[in-house]
Amino acid sequence: MADILRLPFSFTARRTHHPIIALCGIFIGPYMAAFHTRLFGLGLGDLRGVFGLSFDEGSWLSTLATAPQLLVAPAVPWLAATFGVRRVMVAPALLYALIAALIPFVRGFEALAILHIIQGTLLGVFVPATLMMIFRNLPVKWWITGIALYAFRTAFTSSSGTALLDFYVQHVGWQFVYWQDVFLAPLMALLIFVGAPHEEVNRDLLMKADWGGKLLFGAGLAMLFIAVDQGNRLDWFESAVVMSALIGGAVLIVAFFINEMLIEHPWAHISALGSRNVVLLMSIALFYMMTSLSNTTLVPNYLATVAGLRPEQIGATMVQWICMPLVVMTPIAVWAMHRTDGRFILLIGLCCFAAASFLGTGLTPDWSGDNFRMIYVLQAVGQILAFLSIIVLSVANGDPNRAAAIGAYIQVIRLLGVQTAQALMATFLRKGEQLHSYLIGLNLERGSEESNVTIAALTHRLTSAGQAVAQSRATAVLAQQMQRQAKVLSYIDAFWLTFFCAMGGVVILAFVGKAPKGPLVG
Repeated sequence: MADILRLPFSFTARRTHHPIIALCGIFIGPYMAAFHTRLFGLGLGDLRGVFGLSFDEGSWLSTLATAPQLLVAPAVPWLAATFGVRRVMVAPALLYALIAALIPFVRGFEALAILHIIQGTLLGVFVPATLMMIFRNLPVKWWITGIALYAFRTAFTSSSGTALLDFYVQHVGWQFVYWQDVFLAPLMALLIFVGAPHEEVNRDLLMKADWGGKLLFGAGLAMLFIAVDQGNRLDWFESAVVMSALIGGAVLIVAFFINEMLIEHPWAHISALGSRNVVLLMSIALFYMMTSLSNTTLVPNYLATVAGLRPEQIGATMVQWICMPLVVMTPIAVWAMHRTDGRFILLIGLCCFAAASFLGTGLTPDWSGDNFRMIYVLQAVGQILAFLSIIVLSVANGDPNRAAAIGAYIQVIRLLGVQTAQALMATFLRKGEQLHSYLIGLNLERGSEESNVTIAALTHRLTSAGQAVAQSRATAVLAQQMQRQAKVLSYIDAFWLTFFCAMGGVVILAFVGKAPKGPLVG
């Protein structure tokens, strides 16, 4: 029992009468949230057409659907500890199902924005309580298995989401981007209601509630998210909206830290991250998020924009070469975590990502889905090994007396860290393509001998359409080839970036000390 009390998120050691039922319900939440986020992001272009939205309105709809999660997600571990999981999860799940059922029937940006804000706020409730439920409901020997199932969903949903979206659009209707949750959310509510215990409100925690800190922290993070999510589209510091959101968010976060230093019972004081190992592991997590974009962003985007593959072609390849290896590797990773130092498992995961990124630097315009098979497998192995070991080591090194605070900062990295990495990668690709287009243009100036020879050769191949039309088409083809080559070069640079991020994580890992003995560390 002493070991249990040492672990973060184990607010009590009591188990329910139906722990497996409760866990099945709680696990639906993160999988449902991850699938919805992935499907919504991938299908945003189609949704814009269905709802009659402009590109700008679609972009803001995406931001408004995610930013509210940061309002509530950091506080969810504290709310669950104070009010109980049933009170925190059941009613939001039912309301979420109702909102998901209504959205496909709504038209008009304002109404859609309001519904997506509500939906995003509710979605922020479902993921953060999962780890706490694992530690409260499972026997100690199953904790790492529970964490592995939690870690598995991120890699699995990001890789299988493309195939699932294509299935919905092609066979059952785009509405199921939302309607799949109409079935899952009530099931989650029912399982949690039946399996989780009816807990009394923890009045001691409630009397010491730092509501001001929660509001400042959540609102500040939401504003920072808006700035990051819109930064690439609005060109960052050139936009008054982005600058206002950045400054406003930063001011609120500073006010939050001042509030935590001044009040008697701070909710998430920065000293909760005082453990050297926890700080280092969270730094590694940031590098991991950046390097994992080689899987979730670089390869799928390259296959769509450069190779010209359809979603069903991309999705089938990802399911075969990422999802299947994930299924095989997850039990192996659990077995290894029980018998090996988690730092060694993390090292192998980061090295797999580094190897995959290094292979990606050999990219050419002729690559198709089959050329990425080895990269896919390495990324699948890297994702489960790295993510699982980061969570296990962070929890094992945490201070159990600061569990709610650590849970708050973990949610910041999960939501804001991921979005920041994606925004930075999008900007990196955009700027890289512009740079390479300019450099290629310097070597192929209009009227130069090389460009004249190339256009003449293309014109000769297109003469069936007439000389004037053929020359115009030849110029357009040359411009397209230049743009395509610039895209390929920008993706090669991006693979190098993810490679160095993986190696940066390896360097930081060298300074992580051994975790103290406990249920997760032998």
